[in-house]
Parts: sequence; structure tokens; C-alpha cells
Amino acid sequence: MSHGLFRGPASLAPHPMTPVPARIRATRRDTVETFTMVLDPPGNRAHFAFSPGQFNMVYLFGVGEVALSISGDPSEPSQLVHTIREVGTVTRALAQCAVGASVGVRGPFGTPWPMERAEGHDLLLVAGGVGLAPLRPALLYALAARARYGRIVVLYGARRPDDVLFPAELETLSKRGDVEVRVTVDRAGDAWHGAVGVVTSLFGRATFDPARTVAMLCGPEVMMRFSARELARRGVPEDQVYVSMERNMKCAVGVCGHCQYGPHFVCKDGPVFPHDKVARLLALREV
Repeated sequence: MSHGLFRGPASLAPHPMTPVPARIRATRRDTVETFTMVLDPPGNRAHFAFSPGQFNMVYLFGVGEVALSISGDPSEPSQLVHTIREVGTVTRALAQCAVGASVGVRGPFGTPWPMERAEGHDLLLVAGGVGLAPLRPALLYALAARARYGRIVVLYGARRPDDVLFPAELETLSKRGDVEVRVTVDRAGDAWHGAVGVVTSLFGRATFDPARTVAMLCGPEVMMRFSARELARRGVPEDQVYVSMERNMKCAVGVCGHCQYGPHFVCKDGPVFPHDKVARLLALREV
């Protein structure tokens, strides 16, 4: 693959608008619609250290560029991990890339999950669909510093059992004893013995102290809107609820305007927002 648009190895202090080449180390099919791609960070790997909640721009030569949340472990800078839903031209083309192929990477960009603010609090992670992937780094970060947090609760909703992301990892977490994991699906067959219903139906079964909980939400906007409403009803302060937004990002530095969300630009003001900052916008359709 040609690297004509990439910087050479001698100049790998990346300019934010210039992708640098990264080799695909491994790929894995997760569900019918999602796959995980592991990249070897190019050049000085310190440039690609990230905080939970941030994203990269991944470029495929001759096809285009797409914003992808990072789903890997923040303590392992030796690899960039992205769990990707096939929803457009670029992501479908990325799904066809073989191990050893090169892609371009810019990043990391965006505001992270408030891991430091959450210290000393119960940590509630609420995910819908592929929204579990951007929350995975926050979970791994918290587990690596377990004593800094109170209860850790993961509530996850998928459409069908076959759409559940990271099922083996969720099963292992549920056996730890210091993490509460609850999974529900919208539609289930005879082989599913878990909960059925929307993710908010799990709130009443979970154990957390609303007054001292920091909640992090990621998934479809309607899911986050109803989840935030239910958390408020249960007494979680609104300024302790955070959401991650996904928008059509092109430049990632607040210049092109593609990701404008009301007065905000998701790429530079987000993707993680305090819910009270965007609650009005979440309530408006087609914003």
C-alpha cells in the first residue's frame, strides 16, 4: 500500500491532520456487524498513548477516513485496539483488510471519561450495543486501580444474544466478586437464560449508592436519554452523569464543522460530555 499521504519515519511527531502508517497486527470478528482491529502504533508509541474515552481517526488509502473509539487497555500503549461496527464505506473496507496491511492513524483526540473525578465513588457503566467498546478502557482503567473506586457496576443491553460484545470477558468479570455485571437483550431465543428488556430495566437490580455514583453512558442517543432520566429518578446527581457522543467527524480538530452538536463540536468538546451540558440537545430529534 502506498504511503504517499503519510509522514515518513523521520518525522513521527504527528501533525494532528497528517495520518501516519500503522500495521494491522490482528483482527477478530466479534458479531455479524462488528469486528476488532489491533494496530501496531507507528514510530514513537508515546505519541499514541490515550485516556479512556478518546478516539482515533483511521485512514484507509483510496477509501477515506473514519473516527473510531479506542477499545483497548490504556496501560498497554504497545497496541491500538478499535472495535468497529460496519456501517459505512470505510468501516466495511477496513473489515476486509488483512493482517499486515497498513492504515493511517491520527490521534488520539477528544475528552476522556472522568476517571479521576470518579475516584472514591461507585462507578456505573451503562452501555448499549457497540457502546460497550468505548467504555471498555474505563473499566480496565478502574480495575487496574480497583482500590480507588467503590462498587463497579456494568449494565449492558444488546439487541440479540448474538450481538453481545465481549461475552467471554463479561463472563470472567461477573465471577470476580468485586464487579457487578448485568446483561439484557431486546429479543431472545430459547438458548438465552438471561434478562430480556431494555437496559434501563436493569437499574432496579443493580447495587450502587445514587448519591455517590458517577455514571458513564454510551450507546444510541435514545438509550442514553432514557438512562439519564432513570438515573435522575433514582437520585444520581445530574452533574455526575456523563455521556459519549458519536458524530460524523472529518477533521477531529474542530475546523470542518461536520460534528457540530448545537454549540459544541464533538471532536474537541467531546466525545465525552457531562450530561447536564447536552441534556437539552439529547431531547431534540434530528439535532
